[in-house]
Amino acid sequence: MLNKTYKLKKTALLIALAGALGAQSAQAANWLMIQGTEKDHQAPRAKVWGFVQAEYQQTDDTKLTAGPYAGKSAAFNQMAPQLDTSQGFNVRRARIGVRGGNFPLDEKVNYFLLTEFGNNGITTGGDASQGQLTDASVTLNHIPGARIRVGLFKTPGAEEGLQGIPVFNYVNFSNVTDRLLLERYFDNSTGNTGRSAPVGAFRDTGVEVFDAFRVGEWEHSYAVMLGNGNGLALTDNDKHQDLYLYASTEKIFNNTTGPRRQGLKFFAWMQDGKRTLDDVGTVDRKRTGLGTTYWDGKYRLAAEYITADGMIYGGTSGAGLPSDGATFSVFPDQKADGYYVDLGYRVMPNLELNVRYDKLDSATKTDAASNTNQDKHREFQTTTLGAQYFFNKKTSLRVNYEIRSIEAPDAPSTAPVHDILDSVDNRVSAQISLVF
Repeated sequence: MLNKTYKLKKTALLIALAGALGAQSAQAANWLMIQGTEKDHQAPRAKVWGFVQAEYQQTDDTKLTAGPYAGKSAAFNQMAPQLDTSQGFNVRRARIGVRGGNFPLDEKVNYFLLTEFGNNGITTGGDASQGQLTDASVTLNHIPGARIRVGLFKTPGAEEGLQGIPVFNYVNFSNVTDRLLLERYFDNSTGNTGRSAPVGAFRDTGVEVFDAFRVGEWEHSYAVMLGNGNGLALTDNDKHQDLYLYASTEKIFNNTTGPRRQGLKFFAWMQDGKRTLDDVGTVDRKRTGLGTTYWDGKYRLAAEYITADGMIYGGTSGAGLPSDGATFSVFPDQKADGYYVDLGYRVMPNLELNVRYDKLDSATKTDAASNTNQDKHREFQTTTLGAQYFFNKKTSLRVNYEIRSIEAPDAPSTAPVHDILDSVDNRVSAQISLVF
C-alpha cells in the first residue's frame, strides 16, 4: 500500500513538472496518405528524418504468490522486451530513414525507407538485429483514384497501429492493440522459450491499392492490401497471404491539413490470413475493427472496438519469467474482443491531459469437450491517466500512470490463478520524444 501511495505521489510530481515546464498531438489524420506519399512537385528527392524516444518505466515488482513460480517476479510486471527488470531507463525507439519523390524521369513515384535502432520488440527476437529495417516501400501515383504501394510498410488497420508513433498520445499501447494486433511469432503453440522473429510492428510485405477523395468538407479513403502475413520479414514463409481491407470517412474542420488536422473520422477495417505452427499446422488469424476519432483543437476523443478469431497470443506459463523456466504460448483456435475509449483535453496550448480506459476479453471460446474455458479466459482492464507537454512541434514529454488488473472470470474461486493475477502492479512511465 505504501509503495502504491508513493508511486501515485511520484506520478503527480512528474505531471506537475511537465506542467511547469509545445508540438501538437496526433488527431484525426489520414495515415494512409501521410505515410509514404509525397506531395507532387514539392517533395525533395531525399529527405533524411527520424525520431528518438527515451523513457522510464516502473512497477512495484510484486512477486507471484501462487503457481509454479511463487515467490518469483511476474512477467507482466517487467519491462519489455527483455523482461529482466521492473524499472529503469530505456531508449525504446531510435529510428532514422529517408523518403522522397519527384524524380526527373517520373515525378509520380515516391519511396519510403526506415530503420530501427532502439531496444524494443522489433530489434529483439529470432533473426532480429540492432538496426532492423521496418519500412521499404515504393508508391506509384499514376492511376487516378488507385495509388499502388509495394514493399514493406504499415498495414491498413487499427488506429493505434496505423498512426505515426512519434505523435502517439500514450507511452504504451492499449491491451487490445498490444495482445491482438502487435503480433509475436513463435515456432510452436506451446513450450516456446523465445520469439522466433521480431514482432510484426503492424507491418507486412505486399502490395496495396489505396487513395483518398475530398468531397466538400469530407474526405473518403480506402485501402486493399495483399501481404505475406509474415511481419517484418521480406519474404513469405508458408505460401499463405493475408488480405487487408480499410475504409474511412472524415469531416475536416477549419480546412486543416497534415498529421494534426482537426476533424471527425469514422473507420472500419479487416485482416484475414493464416499462420503455420510446427506442432499444429495451418491455423486461421482474423482481426476486425471499427472506430472513431475527434479533434477540434481543444477536445479529443478516440474509441475503437476490435475482435479476433483464430490464433491469439497467450503469454507466459503461470505468469512466470523465461529466465525462471516459464515458456510462451499461443492459442491456435480462440476468440477475443476488446475496446478502448480515449479522451484528451488541451488545458493550455502546450499542455494536454489524457485518460484512456481499455478492456480486453481474451480467449473467450469455450472448449467443446469440457464445456469450460477456465484455463485460458482472461479479462485485462487498464485505466491510463496521462499528461503531455509539448515543448515545440518536434519535442514532447508524456507521463502516464496505468491502473491495471487481470481476472480469470471462469476459474473456480479457489483456483491459484486468482492469486497469480492479483500480483499485477500499476505502472508509472515517462517518455521524451524528439523528431528530427
